[in-house]
Amino acid sequence: MITLDARRRILTLIADAVLAGARKARAAEVIGISLRQLQRWEAKPERGDGRKGSSRKVAHALSQEEKGAILRIANSPDFCNLSPHKIVPILADRGIYLASERTFYRVLEEYSCLGHRHKSKPPVFRKRPQLRATGPGQVWSWDISYLKSTVRGRFFYLYMFMDIFSRKIVAWDVQATESSEQAARVLKDACMKEGINRNDLTLHSDNGASMKGSTMLATMQWLGVASSFSRPRTSNDNCFSEALFKTVKYVPDYPEKPFDSIESARCWVASFVQWYNNDHLHSGVNYVTPESRHQGRDLEILRGRRAVYAEAVARTPNRWRRGIRKWQYHTAVYLNPESELRKAVLA
Repeated sequence: MITLDARRRILTLIADAVLAGARKARAAEVIGISLRQLQRWEAKPERGDGRKGSSRKVAHALSQEEKGAILRIANSPDFCNLSPHKIVPILADRGIYLASERTFYRVLEEYSCLGHRHKSKPPVFRKRPQLRATGPGQVWSWDISYLKSTVRGRFFYLYMFMDIFSRKIVAWDVQATESSEQAARVLKDACMKEGINRNDLTLHSDNGASMKGSTMLATMQWLGVASSFSRPRTSNDNCFSEALFKTVKYVPDYPEKPFDSIESARCWVASFVQWYNNDHLHSGVNYVTPESRHQGRDLEILRGRRAVYAEAVARTPNRWRRGIRKWQYHTAVYLNPESELRKAVLA
């Protein structure tokens, strides 16, 4: 049951989202409620849900004795490690029928007996990483990708560190091998170049060997950098680096043939980083360059665009029936923003 205070917090969050340009139906969907329920709360928050439910009594519902028999069988020494999908056929072989598999599950859930029913360890469900950056130098994302060489089966390894707030590539390197030691060196140089202070930066990555190597973890601890890791086999948790490497591999001037040497690979990556940081209008930061956002110049750029649009509306107002593009400044960047919103609601 959602309390009155929680309902009021939900209404406040949705109102703020609508003021920021979100659709009310979409905001309600993210929170996890229907639009009709939201409208009922807006009309009278203290009323709650308002649904009475069905008053119909099911004639063939299980009695307490029947439920007790199901619980005794399911929790007995012979069946306590088996699922209802195995319990039901075993009972049928013995000439006994108590209920279907679905009914077994429903009764076990009603009496809080639907836990892990096997001697093996229960599966571990890892929490989604939730990160928030309101300025440069707060959250970085990094990963390693392959670059093909002219020698079959041999690759060069591209290390890239990105600031998720500005999408700027703050550090990179190309090496012939993949190792935690080389990644630690790149991170150390990047922190010195960007002026990162202790306990200011969180570094996010996946669960690769180089990311969790002892040298890398020791360097992060020495620099005062907090670690954040994706869930196993969940590439979306490191979406910023995944998107960056897709841009690397699909940019129009990416070489059609493999690199013949590590020097040629480094030369091309250097030109790519120069273009990406200083010339590329990034869609994730409202089509300004990563360097402009990193240096705080995007506020003036977006302000100029709004002035241009306002002048265009003044000249031909009949062409702008649905409003104008806001060119809104993004004050924060989230990793898994939907989870962050739900966390704020339930706090």
